[in-house]
Amino acid sequence: MGFKQYDLSLKDDVEVFTKQLFYALFDDVCQEKANHLKEKFEKILKGLAIENASEVWAVYQQTFCEIREKLDLDAKAFEKTDPACKSLGEVYLAYPGFHAIAVYRLSHELYKMEVPILPRMMSEYAHGLTGTDIHPGATIGDSFFIDHATGIVIGETTIIKENVKIYQGVTLGGIQVKKELASIKRHPTIENNVTIYANATILGGDVVIGRDSIIGANVCVTTSVPEGSIVTYESENKITTRKSYVK
Repeated sequence: MGFKQYDLSLKDDVEVFTKQLFYALFDDVCQEKANHLKEKFEKILKGLAIENASEVWAVYQQTFCEIREKLDLDAKAFEKTDPACKSLGEVYLAYPGFHAIAVYRLSHELYKMEVPILPRMMSEYAHGLTGTDIHPGATIGDSFFIDHATGIVIGETTIIKENVKIYQGVTLGGIQVKKELASIKRHPTIENNVTIYANATILGGDVVIGRDSIIGANVCVTTSVPEGSIVTYESENKITTRKSYVK
């Protein structure tokens, strides 16, 4: 019995490339310092049987300045939002949510160029590193903030507009998981200035969270929410005295 062979060592090459490209964005905001990564990029594309690697790189590197500009806006959102943040440098160096956003923005450009497989490999590297799973196909606007990062899932057809804040454990997903739905919008739209607190779940391609809304912790939303709304989950904590407890 024969098996098709796959060079799984490409996973290691993609991790190194993605890490070095992330660093290069802050070493030289545009293209000069990133040029040394062209050879690594072309090797990866060759391993994935993708042609015209040199041309793909030429187009890709033209996006680096814009990506850096967007990341600076993201970082400022972190500094403005998180009371524990003491400086922009702390965001760049120590925040896993920012790292996840950075790799998303790098992989998203390749996804828009219809480069196969590589964007997903980059996003899975960030997923393993930060605990945040952002599909490179998602559309995310400026000044995006992710706090704590762990456990966040953002699906392929999600649309997130500007000045959105998301906390740990949030899922922006689909109601149904069927292969025949692959070509339609399966994930929600989040309008401007929305805050989504920890462990909230928002499901469905037709669901729109209106601007300036707040989605509380542990809420499950499967219908659209008007702008300016507050959605909360109400429950009571019942406290009783342990029978074995003796003062």
